[in-house]
Amino acid sequence: MRKNTYSICVASASIGIMGLCGCSTTLSKQNDEVKKPNIIYILADDLGYGELGCYGQKHIETPHIDQLAKNGVLFTQHYSGAPVCAPSRCMLMTGKHPGHAQIRGNDEWGERGDVWNYRAQAADSTLEGQRPLAADTKTLGRIMKQAGYTTGVVGKWGLGAPHTHSTPTKMGFDFFVGYNCQRQAHTYYPLHLYKNGARLYLDNDTVAPGTKLDKGADPYDLSSYDKYNLNTYSGTIMFDELTGFINDNNPKETGQPFFMYWATPIPHAPLQAPQKWVDYYVNKFGDEDPYTGKKGYFPHRYPHAAYAAMVTYMDEQVGQLVEQLKALGIYDNTLIIFTSDNGPTYNGGTDSPWFNSGGPFNSEYGWGKGFTHEGGVRVPMVASWPGHIQPGSQSSHISAFWDVMPTLCEIAGIDAPDDTDGISFVNALTGKEQKEHEYLYWEYPEYGGQQAIRMGKWKGIRKNIKKGNMKLELYDLDVDIQEQRDVASQFPEIIKQMEAIMVKEHKPAVLDRFKMEALGDQI
Repeated sequence: MRKNTYSICVASASIGIMGLCGCSTTLSKQNDEVKKPNIIYILADDLGYGELGCYGQKHIETPHIDQLAKNGVLFTQHYSGAPVCAPSRCMLMTGKHPGHAQIRGNDEWGERGDVWNYRAQAADSTLEGQRPLAADTKTLGRIMKQAGYTTGVVGKWGLGAPHTHSTPTKMGFDFFVGYNCQRQAHTYYPLHLYKNGARLYLDNDTVAPGTKLDKGADPYDLSSYDKYNLNTYSGTIMFDELTGFINDNNPKETGQPFFMYWATPIPHAPLQAPQKWVDYYVNKFGDEDPYTGKKGYFPHRYPHAAYAAMVTYMDEQVGQLVEQLKALGIYDNTLIIFTSDNGPTYNGGTDSPWFNSGGPFNSEYGWGKGFTHEGGVRVPMVASWPGHIQPGSQSSHISAFWDVMPTLCEIAGIDAPDDTDGISFVNALTGKEQKEHEYLYWEYPEYGGQQAIRMGKWKGIRKNIKKGNMKLELYDLDVDIQEQRDVASQFPEIIKQMEAIMVKEHKPAVLDRFKMEALGDQI
């Protein structure tokens, strides 16, 4: 039985008596579907390569995600779709790399009006959300439904506004609870979330994102921060809905597998976490200087403790999810993938250098979130699938978000779309010989305009394209994982290959916002 702090209406359907022939056919189909594994894809938000214990984190405790890695496989060379939120999710949902994708940067669709005004959005839902995907987009939701799956999204969407054709339930998902708009996710105590197509109002008052301490407030006094801790924490509501979805769609009862895309906004700023975990880390770390909000989002008395608390809270939920699957008797037939949408951020008091959030990679501004260096796009990925994945295994297979669609298609027993840029990594999951990419390609029109290629040991990066720079930097990741020594002048043939790839893989964006004139785009 689901326990919620708000009312939910659950519809039920009765099943009529069928003839023997029809019943036999239906049961046979159900048995075939149940053999397919349930799939849970967990996408953290701004979680760095080095922020899990299984990837070397020392400050933050993540025992449950670490256990997933012990029970499954840890990928050391997995890449996000982009170095920021919305485009990375677009690559994941569509199986296309950034040179072909519709959404290539964050686009708040500003021509609608005052889209950054929190109170205006509360009064007018047409100001919420991001620019929509095309109506006929082949999304993971639509593909998995085709394969016989019940589909759900819990968390942050960011790929289409309310009242458009590009909300989750119009893009192939049967169920959605969470933030439609990524700007709304700049507080963990929002006025509302969305449940399917309607607002789900929470017991919170308006504290607009970015609100600073009151004038004259003592930053060392805990009471100065009271206004940032409201009544209903979105992470709790969304996780409750996620577990409810799984209970309601238990394949042992429905005869149909499920696909759950859990796009948690954690640990994206602002620093807001359940108090028990903040207290735990204050006790662990000791006193620290407050974060007063100078780098955006909300202030916090104990910023290191709060950030660690957010990650451990998410880890706790992963553990609870695994226990639920085991209690329902479906854990052994469930593939769980955990990863992050991009590298660690540089703002909001998160202090990536203190946590060594990038692990072996640089993570401060210019290297982590927003940039196509390794710290911005190489992300953790662990996968657990009992009986299929060797426990405690590790894979150095080079893969990216656009590989997820063909991978899940293969697991679900359906052909991937012909126009995907991805390669299934099922064999890398299961320890078999794996087909490799010749290269991975990124382009990103923000933060000055960037292109990047990963080709074997080589990483090529072109930055400040919008300022006319077309010079490629080249790094040998085998000996220079932090991308400190540009060796482009020593390997002109590699540069020539990469320049040709960049021309080949770049298709001008449909939206002017994502075009780069220096690449030949007509603006």
